[in-house]
Amino acid sequence: MILLVQYTLLFTSVLLLVALGGCFAEHSGVINIGLEGIMLVGALGGALTMKFLPVSVGAPVMILAVILVSALSGLVASLFLAVAAISFNADQTITGTAINMLATAAATVGVKAMNTISSGGSDVSSEIAYTSARELLTVKLGPLTLNWFVLVTILALILSYFVLYKTRFGLRLMACGEHPQAADSVGINVYKMRYAGVMISGVLGGLGGIVYITAGINSWKFENGVAGFGFLALAVMIFGAWHPLKIAAAALLFGVFRALGNVYTGIDFLASLKLSSTIYNMLPYIISLIVLAFTSKNSRAPKAEGIPYDKSQR
Repeated sequence: MILLVQYTLLFTSVLLLVALGGCFAEHSGVINIGLEGIMLVGALGGALTMKFLPVSVGAPVMILAVILVSALSGLVASLFLAVAAISFNADQTITGTAINMLATAAATVGVKAMNTISSGGSDVSSEIAYTSARELLTVKLGPLTLNWFVLVTILALILSYFVLYKTRFGLRLMACGEHPQAADSVGINVYKMRYAGVMISGVLGGLGGIVYITAGINSWKFENGVAGFGFLALAVMIFGAWHPLKIAAAALLFGVFRALGNVYTGIDFLASLKLSSTIYNMLPYIISLIVLAFTSKNSRAPKAEGIPYDKSQR
């Protein structure tokens, strides 16, 4: 049961961070389908930091460096969507899909090239190992061994709620996703606000990526991507009705089912069912389909999401 709690908190953290990122983007009026690719770019930046930064710098420096590089990497990746969708009015769904495909390919080729050069041609894998550095990211709380990113996720949740509902910036951001023409008429720069929303989604998506690849393992093959977690986070966001607190509850629900795929053998009742591990790994995706089938009809997305803003229209 302890392992179930640990993995639930880790997967919940991933889903919550990425879903909050999608929430900011969509509240600004931009659909970020590219969260999967942004996660991978953020994971790559964090993994390279853990690989090349000496562990002698200590835990605080390592944690801060990994957070900053992962967040910055995700932000840079999100700019591809922002420029294409906001500045050039490109189709947001197609642009996001392209980012997902490009990120996986670029990360795989880049890591393979790096490994080939550093090993003199003997290693052509897309794997990055970060065993020693990962140990600095964990903390022992009684019987639980948790990742420091769980605390980062809690802070991100509190900050996201406060920013969206208690600040002028948040209210303006949501106005741009609901009635951009009305927002523009009172002096709000819709383009800048949408850029801000997408960039925030990049920061949170990048953090979600590094949390995902460090969830219980000491290396990652980037050709594997992030197993659809970007799309699963979008389902969490929709189920959570684009509200941070509801998204947190949805992420916890999905996190439990995803954790079962890792620890079912250690739970007597589940082990006695003798089901294939594939069934447990499929659970979060099956649950997402079922949940969305029953809840999406009543979901109300921001009215202007996915619609390029044209200043000349009123």
